[in-house]
Amino acid sequence: MMDLFSLEGKTALVTGGATGIGRMAAEAMVRAGAFVLIASRKGEACAAVAEELNALNAPGSAEGFAGDVASAEGIADLVAEVKKRTDQLDILMNNSGITWGAELESFPHEAWEKVMNVNVTGVFELTRQLLPMLTASGSNGDPARVINVGSVMGEVPMGDGAYSYSASKAAVIHLSKILAKELASKNITVNALAPGPFVSRMTAFVTADKEMREKVGRDVPLGRVGRYEDIAGAVLFLSGKGGAYVTGSIVPVSGGINVMSGQNIFASALS
Repeated sequence: MMDLFSLEGKTALVTGGATGIGRMAAEAMVRAGAFVLIASRKGEACAAVAEELNALNAPGSAEGFAGDVASAEGIADLVAEVKKRTDQLDILMNNSGITWGAELESFPHEAWEKVMNVNVTGVFELTRQLLPMLTASGSNGDPARVINVGSVMGEVPMGDGAYSYSASKAAVIHLSKILAKELASKNITVNALAPGPFVSRMTAFVTADKEMREKVGRDVPLGRVGRYEDIAGAVLFLSGKGGAYVTGSIVPVSGGINVMSGQNIFASALS
């Protein structure tokens, strides 16, 4: 059964892999036997995480370096760096993302533009430029994999104050479905995660300590914030043999937030 989740012999790129969900995914892949390239704007942090993962004595290994998806030049440099380090790419996890919060009346234009550029354009352009490597790795029985990180805030209208972030993640989810349809003929699957609250640098303002995490968890149907195992299980399924026949899916790693709704509309009348 473990063979269904093994990534031995696979090479992966995880953007934004130094912290949060990207860090969790990178660790899971290394533990499953993959060679994982970890890239983000902070190259030193990526190198430090790679060193930590290599110290696990797991079947896989990691390398960390700087890579920025916020501009055309940054993406071109990142692709060139990947090609310098490997001639094989089986898994691309587009995890890099930024957010911005402000009142509707004062939400700045540059904030909208900046978030969309990283969260949507970066995902599209990096995937597009790495398609030759992914196509070369994929086969009918074992396709190459693209995993995009969306958000539950891109599925349900709950992103008050984070307008550009929520809209960008909705775009990532829809883009993933379009690419899944188009790239299936190239033996590439495209799926997306739609996470709820996890501990990360982006959510530090509400997950920095145990008490705050417990408060956030009380608003989640399953009663807690996400854990490493939740991301690891989803990523290894989508990356391994067990997920080879799955494409165009949106995996709601959100503790049930994706199906939250208002109270029973007849509750008051029947009480």
